[in-house]
Amino acid sequence: MREIKPIRNDADHAAALAAIEELWQAVPGTPQHDRLEIVAMLIDDYESRRWPIEPADPVDLIRYVMEQRGLTRKDLEAALGSRARVSEILNRRRPLTMKMAWRLHETFGIPADALIRPYDLVP
Repeated sequence: MREIKPIRNDADHAAALAAIEELWQAVPGTPQHDRLEIVAMLIDDYESRRWPIEPADPVDLIRYVMEQRGLTRKDLEAALGSRARVSEILNRRRPLTMKMAWRLHETFGIPADALIRPYDLVP
């Protein structure tokens, strides 16, 4: 990738990745490093548009946090209410309320905006 230009297709993407390989060891503050940063931004933009990653479903996110931190259902009771309420939330029988989402955010640091996304319940 000799000249810097927008990445419009997979061939442009492959060329940009090759350029990154060549520039990877560039010393900060040099023109080569500046080029590396610009090409990396172009790649990030293209990949975000080409292969968007949808945000996690709130229940899946809670389960992920539980798994990663070794939390149990009992650990969620303070934020969600009773043991029965935790079960209803995790089994998708009841939606999270704003208050529950905020307590999960405050207690476990889960991004509040990720917890208030709509999700399907089990009938």
